[in-house]
Amino acid sequence: MNISFDLAIAATTFVVIFLAELPDKSFIASLVLATRFRHLYVWIGVSAAFFIQCLIAVTAGGFIALLPQAPVLAVTGAFFAIGALVLIRGGVKSRAEEAAQEAAEESDVLSKVGDQPVESARKIIFTSFVVIFAAEWGDLTQIFAAAQAAKTGQPFTVFIGAWLGLITVAGLAVVLGRWLQKRIPLSRVRIASGIVLLILAVWTAIEFIQVL
Repeated sequence: MNISFDLAIAATTFVVIFLAELPDKSFIASLVLATRFRHLYVWIGVSAAFFIQCLIAVTAGGFIALLPQAPVLAVTGAFFAIGALVLIRGGVKSRAEEAAQEAAEESDVLSKVGDQPVESARKIIFTSFVVIFAAEWGDLTQIFAAAQAAKTGQPFTVFIGAWLGLITVAGLAVVLGRWLQKRIPLSRVRIASGIVLLILAVWTAIEFIQVL
């Protein structure tokens, strides 16, 4: 793995991941877990799950980067465009639809956690790890991290940016989740993250044209 570090790539990855995850199911999952268990242990478990997910994503992206440049740009550009469409489309939904979706996601997380209290640190960490790992598998942010690693050829940098973005969102969910939900219009966050991805898609398309 290339262990060189590019601050600009890390910052871009952090911003996109942070904006994309803030209104996502992992935020809701972390919030719900924190209402049942000790915050620190939830955050540790969630962060561990994100660590594995990011490692898998950038490893996959590193293999994709071994392909010729044109196919890599085509694939990553498509990922960015699809991600932008998904986020912007979600952002223009009505508030009622978003509330219903978040309620359903919260209910799903509750069913995974169960009703029995978990008191030991080990069990809380393990429960948080399993819930987030299952919820995030194949998620848009994991796909973005893989595409970003493939496009930039900087898997280590992308890993750092993505993981920091994810654990920051998890920390906010654990500590300020309910407060943020009431005060931040999540539809705008989705649209903003979608616009960032759209810019990356256009940028990648220009690069693709240039290498043809």
